[in-house]
Amino acid sequence: MKFQLPSIRLPSFASSGSQSSRIPSQDYLIGLRGLFVVQSFLFVFLKTFLPTAVADSKNTAGSLYQIILRKTLSVLLWNESFIYSFIIFLSARTLCLPYLAHSDRSICSSSIFRRNLRLWIPTFIAFSLSAAAFSATSTSYISEFLAKTENISTVAPMRFRNFLVYFNSMFDLFWLTKWYGSQAANIAFPSGTLWIVSVLYQQSYTVFMTMITVPYTRASWRVKAFLVFIVTAWWVQSWAWYSITGLLLADAVLNMNFQSKSRSGFRIGRFRIPMWPFYGLLIVVGVLQQYLFIAWRPEYRKNELQGHTGLYTGGSLNTRVDLDQPQARDDNYLIILGLMLLVETYDGLQRVLRCKAFVEMGKRSFSFFLMQPILIYTAGIKLYMHLDATGVNHELATFVCFIVCLPLVGLASEIFYRAVDIPSITIARLMWEWIRK
Repeated sequence: MKFQLPSIRLPSFASSGSQSSRIPSQDYLIGLRGLFVVQSFLFVFLKTFLPTAVADSKNTAGSLYQIILRKTLSVLLWNESFIYSFIIFLSARTLCLPYLAHSDRSICSSSIFRRNLRLWIPTFIAFSLSAAAFSATSTSYISEFLAKTENISTVAPMRFRNFLVYFNSMFDLFWLTKWYGSQAANIAFPSGTLWIVSVLYQQSYTVFMTMITVPYTRASWRVKAFLVFIVTAWWVQSWAWYSITGLLLADAVLNMNFQSKSRSGFRIGRFRIPMWPFYGLLIVVGVLQQYLFIAWRPEYRKNELQGHTGLYTGGSLNTRVDLDQPQARDDNYLIILGLMLLVETYDGLQRVLRCKAFVEMGKRSFSFFLMQPILIYTAGIKLYMHLDATGVNHELATFVCFIVCLPLVGLASEIFYRAVDIPSITIARLMWEWIRK
């Protein structure tokens, strides 16, 4: 096959390639992902400049307004654990859609092959930009900023001593199966959020290996088997607990008429009981857990994490929890499951999420995720230090940094989306077409 991409035709070709596996009826899932673009930006910015206002922050003392924010709005609006747990769930919910919609072996194999390049190319470029920004120059200004603001919730990005350390860090990012938060790539990347790429990549193949059973098994037995899988994954504290739930929900929506059954509820005698109170109860229980152990008794925050097997610590239960590692939590799961069941049931919620602004942000979510910490840790912190040197107080300097960083991150993410993200999808498809012939 002769490969030629004239520059005049590249934009339309890339755009069509990026959307060819899209299922329009499921656009509300992209819109839902767009909501977390805003939450993710708030989390990274506030953890950098106002860490006391962030849930699970190591900065427990500080200004009263920050403490109030941490105990109220942060629980649901910029809670790192909740945001990235939802992203993992949504990834599993959407990743299997092309194959579930058209159960063909070529679609399955295409998805499996393209996933590597789809995640690797943007991550490689963003990680390389970060490495260049923080290894070629000094990060002393970040350390000075953290010391001045008494921020102990984050650290300056690790600098690479040589190319081999950089290469190994990038290589390991797609091979780790545990201790995601401690890997060199995560420590070297500003904000310490790059671990999510490792989890998404690993859990992609959990979904791929499981979804191939869907067309060849009875729905009732699939549900039973997946529920056993979910409970087992919960017991060993694996992220597969979230991923298989997302796959099961996708299967139910596409193949089991979930929406109609959920709307009609279930019958007890002559009475029909609606399902929405149960979904609401899941959300309420999860939210109460969040507020109780973030706002009221944070010393008990890790207790739920001990109710699993100590798979890597040697104990009968997970008594030696490493809180520096990302954790799959019960409270997040209950909120996510309740919200998703409501969204999958009611068209009104789906119409809201199909809002063009939400969908467009959702398409760019990966670009936002990769660009925002780099901009905040370079332009944002440098601007703050300049303002502080001129005598501007902390709150005003932080507000100015927010006003500057918000459009700057948006612009950089849009450029990255068009220059890197969309072409990476196109390249993955071209490589698949080439390798199968």
